[in-house]
Amino acid sequence: MSDTLWRPIAPLETSVASAGLTSMEPLYETWRASKGRMQGSSQASLMEFTRRLVRRLSVETGILERLYDLDRGTTEALVTHGFAEDLVARSSTTLEPSRLIDILRDHESAVQLVIDCVARTRSLTKGLLHELHAIFTRHQDTTLAIDQFGHRVEIPLLKGRFKELPNNPRRADGRLQEYCPPIHVDAEVERLLQWLDEYHARDPVLVAAWLHHRFTQIHPYQDGNGRVARAITSLVLLRADLLPLVIDRDLRSEYITALEEADAGDLSLLAGLFARLERAAILQALSVDVDAEIAHQQSLTSAVIDSLARKFGQRRVAKYAELRTVNGVAVALRARARKALEGAFTRLRESVAEIAEPEVHVTDGGPDRANAHWYKFEVVKSANEAGKFANFTEDHYFVKAAIRAARERLVFVTSFHHVGRELTGIMEATSFARLESYEDSDDRESVSQDFFVCSLEPFVFTFRTSEPDVAESFGRWLDAALAVAIKEYGDRL
Repeated sequence: MSDTLWRPIAPLETSVASAGLTSMEPLYETWRASKGRMQGSSQASLMEFTRRLVRRLSVETGILERLYDLDRGTTEALVTHGFAEDLVARSSTTLEPSRLIDILRDHESAVQLVIDCVARTRSLTKGLLHELHAIFTRHQDTTLAIDQFGHRVEIPLLKGRFKELPNNPRRADGRLQEYCPPIHVDAEVERLLQWLDEYHARDPVLVAAWLHHRFTQIHPYQDGNGRVARAITSLVLLRADLLPLVIDRDLRSEYITALEEADAGDLSLLAGLFARLERAAILQALSVDVDAEIAHQQSLTSAVIDSLARKFGQRRVAKYAELRTVNGVAVALRARARKALEGAFTRLRESVAEIAEPEVHVTDGGPDRANAHWYKFEVVKSANEAGKFANFTEDHYFVKAAIRAARERLVFVTSFHHVGRELTGIMEATSFARLESYEDSDDRESVSQDFFVCSLEPFVFTFRTSEPDVAESFGRWLDAALAVAIKEYGDRL
């Protein structure tokens, strides 16, 4: 494989599609409206959620850079309670606990600077980049560089100053990744910031992906570039009234692949990853348990009274009628899903007919079918595992398709449900399946059941979503989920 040679950064072309982000704009608008209501009714809870998001970003950004490792249990404790040394056992990390906490606090301070800059409408400048870099590297004194003879040498890290030596790494496969030569860094950063100012009307996730990639293409600092890149990515999103972006350690391989695709000129993979993460953060924010947070701070009686007053007051708001129009989108997608499942299960019946005469049933569900309560347990379980709240006080719809051949039965369900503890106008579709085995072909009761989620990510839509605009992307999403279920079923036969 050939080396990746440095090229001057390129602007975000007007011809670049929004990388499948058409469904995100209604979500942005709905989140902003919901956030405004939450700031009035549950500001403390929203602030605590954001603080925990910042701590998680602070932990994960260093793990991505391989500055340290940290087990999941300790990570959750630090995210929940804050960066305290007594929460860290020596066996849980690759660093001394005191040093780890110093680095995590540096990361948190840098992200907080980003948040403060957005609040004060401070522009992203070279000076701000230098400030962020100096904070991120406060407890890092040295790094590696390539000298004039091509040798890797340890040198003092220039904090808050652009690099003076090349920092081109060699990948595990032997390829050289060439970044911007030191002599051109200043001009390239100037160009980057100038273009960024021109993109205020573009999709914020797409702009964030572009900025992140182009900054890493320049790699202006001797070390710490990834940490700064992820911080300014969150700056773009926060300016758009969205949430900070957290790239989890488990996504490192996908993240690196997306950056390599962007090196080759295709930004869609990186933008798609960022959109997925932003969508998940919004859904989790809407699922914050407001009442539980308040109960920690007030007496039980006061918390209940305040909660009821808030809920009854909100129910009188005429806005709810508009938010509930999202149910119409759900009904339209349910009809589209039923048609797709009828076709797929008919083909499946023909494929397994040689084994046994299969039985196929496809059923609609929802308040209009008097069975909206079906599959509540499975939906709530899946949502809780993803840190979200499935709101069954609002309408729930689903499509169920089932096939039985001899002793094996597949039940595939696509659920359409509201997300968040209050009515937000945001719904998601999730797909899950159940494999059932019987003693013999005449049995009516299964002897074993295996439940599994088929959709890696939910399909999110809002009251501002136009069903025709998302029909194609919904079809692809449903097809991918169905493929998972059918493969599992085929392996059983």
